[in-house]
Amino acid sequence: MDSNKQTARISRQTWHFAENVRLQASAVAVGPKEGEGPLAALFDKIHDDMYAGQQSWEDAERQLMEDAVTNVLKKAAITEQEVDFILAGDLLNQNITTNFTAEKLAIPLLGMYGACSTSMLTLATAASLVNAGYANRAIAACSSHNATAERQYRYPTEYGGQKPPSAQWTVTGAGAGLVGIGGKGPRITHATMGKVVDMGIKDPFDMGSAMAPAAVSTLEAHFKDLGRSPKDYDLIVTGDLAAVGYPIVKELMLAQGYDMDQVYNDCGLMIYSPDQDVFAGGSGCASSAVVTYSYIMDQLNRGLVKKVLVCATGALLSPVSHQQGNSIPCIAHAVAFEGGA
Repeated sequence: MDSNKQTARISRQTWHFAENVRLQASAVAVGPKEGEGPLAALFDKIHDDMYAGQQSWEDAERQLMEDAVTNVLKKAAITEQEVDFILAGDLLNQNITTNFTAEKLAIPLLGMYGACSTSMLTLATAASLVNAGYANRAIAACSSHNATAERQYRYPTEYGGQKPPSAQWTVTGAGAGLVGIGGKGPRITHATMGKVVDMGIKDPFDMGSAMAPAAVSTLEAHFKDLGRSPKDYDLIVTGDLAAVGYPIVKELMLAQGYDMDQVYNDCGLMIYSPDQDVFAGGSGCASSAVVTYSYIMDQLNRGLVKKVLVCATGALLSPVSHQQGNSIPCIAHAVAFEGGA
């Protein structure tokens, strides 16, 4: 199907944003380990301790999201009253980080949960609201924190449990993007919303293997719906497949006739240096959010890349489902950008 056709609905899964929808500003706040990584110079706020000046790790995660949203407003030179909605999510029970942050900001909230795919879930939905005229401006945001996620999904940090090499390090950080019509910043041109994929994997320390097929499902749908291939993009990134899931995606996509080798990377591999002790790489809501809202936006705005596809991946497990022996359903949502001014 012609991707330039002026319609909002390309298929059941893929949307085309016919209006001049742009990511007008973005901002990132991170913890100390992320601040030691290769992208540190592009971050807006780096906290030098995991508590971010707060009394608990959960309060620290709220501070990170608040920092990201506050900085994106500052960059755009607007106030909270000039934003119609904030669409946000996190990994904690009942999206509590999101709720507390939105309460303080007093912006109408659409709380969303897509596990680690939340960055593109919120951004795609924000773009659709702006494209349809239901909002003039909307903020998409998400967060994660290593210590809060460990307590939520596995074992508290104090427990000191052993982990296998396939485990990943949840990124401590938050990212926020301001979506509006016109102005500066990359265009948000398309979104492909994923289907839930469950390959029967039950190991919560092997998220890369569990999520890779969901990424492949969404990427295939995106290419087929738009008549595109990896060659149409300068950069394609997944959210947090890291060292385990990254090669699986390349292999599975190649088997379907899509060679992504020259343009493909993963945010979970990009955010940390090889010598940082992060097991297989980064994970969490903030993995794709931090990389997208800093490095990728910088590359687009500077004209170093023209077209980028971000496919955020998420494992939809919970402590209850895992303890009851269920396998791990996963999902991936993708957003396409065309850069700069």
